[in-house]
Amino acid sequence: MEKLKLNNKRTVLVGLAFLSICAFWQMYDNVVPLILRETFNMDESLTGAIMAADNILALFLLPFFGGLSDRSHSKLGRRTPFIIVGTVFAVVLMNILPVLDNSYAAAAAPFKLVSFVIVLGLLLVAMGIYRSPAVALMPDVTPKPLRSKANAIINLMGAVGGIIYLGVAAVMYPTSRTSLLAHVNYQPLFITVSAIMLAALIILLLTIREPKLSAENQELEKKHPEWNLAEDDGSGHETLPAPVKKSLGFLLASIALWFIGYNGVTTWFTTYIAEVMGEGLGGASTCLMVATGGAIVSYIPIGIIASKIGRKKTIMGGIILLAACFLAGFVLTTVFDSINAIMFAAFALVGLAWAAINVNSLPMVVEMCRGSDVGKFTGYYYTASMLAQVITPVIAGTLMKHISYRILFPYAAFFVALSFVTMLFVRHGDVKAEAKRGLDAFEDMGD
Repeated sequence: MEKLKLNNKRTVLVGLAFLSICAFWQMYDNVVPLILRETFNMDESLTGAIMAADNILALFLLPFFGGLSDRSHSKLGRRTPFIIVGTVFAVVLMNILPVLDNSYAAAAAPFKLVSFVIVLGLLLVAMGIYRSPAVALMPDVTPKPLRSKANAIINLMGAVGGIIYLGVAAVMYPTSRTSLLAHVNYQPLFITVSAIMLAALIILLLTIREPKLSAENQELEKKHPEWNLAEDDGSGHETLPAPVKKSLGFLLASIALWFIGYNGVTTWFTTYIAEVMGEGLGGASTCLMVATGGAIVSYIPIGIIASKIGRKKTIMGGIILLAACFLAGFVLTTVFDSINAIMFAAFALVGLAWAAINVNSLPMVVEMCRGSDVGKFTGYYYTASMLAQVITPVIAGTLMKHISYRILFPYAAFFVALSFVTMLFVRHGDVKAEAKRGLDAFEDMGD
């Protein structure tokens, strides 16, 4: 078997679409809850319900547009047209939100609130148009044995998108500037993020020729039927052996559990910090930026570790560390009155833990399928993660309202710890397991 080598430059360029997506969602999760609470005076439960709407829509939009892109044919390829349309519509709609926010703060009126909710809904649809096609673009142009390594680069690009936003937010909206304001104008922040999204799109279009690269990859995979771990039932449909199906079920349960914990914190952290510590968006953004930075510097070391000890052990180590960090977060935010260096260290470790989990989980899922079914199995992954993200903002918000804001970190630690239990029953999809099957191409994998 020939030795395969990942085209790192091309993977970075493909990852620009994911950079765009992550920059947007980092801003959305940070700023929209503040607008809903401070401008529109919504309580925690209603804010949580609205914040869960993107994940509810995603349960329908991501499989729909992912499948639609599978069946589409154009001169630009299957995924690129969706990436273009989704990005452009999102950029237009997202810049309407702060206009309505500012207008309502100046003179409250019901139709402005209704308009805000409608535009927010349309914006979520626009993001749904290109999220699945953007994720599917990497497997389309990357040979199956190299997708774990490519996924690390894609995650790195997403983290870069997030940290660019967090850096911009920290500089533009420090606590010293926002603490005394009756209303904060977020228009400059929305304009900046939309510019980042458009720049990522333009570079992607100028550098990636999807039809050519996809055709080349399909020809390569036809030469290597041994890459497929599932079985063909004779009619062209894949069937998973019972043990593999069991592993997939437990892996998807694990994904849902750790997303319940992690997304609960990321959704509510800015509000939590404001309530418990009296810190503004700038302070919260700095903490999250440190966490994202911790993830970025961890990707390559995590890849080396995973290639030596396997994906499962790497994930389980990440789970233990993440649960411990969330418990530490509870102590630190209740003991100290302001954000400090110890909290930054804890959040850097959160980034390390999340990198260990996130980089290796999607490759474990897609390793259980044939190359032609990556889109479907990617859908399984996102269904598990989105279901978790639908329920956790509402549950966490309700608990914070009726018990105490301080419940957030113990809540997150509990569900992350549960994912450790379910991961014990996952027996397939590990990089070391594949190497034992004699697939030489997997020897060069870095997660």
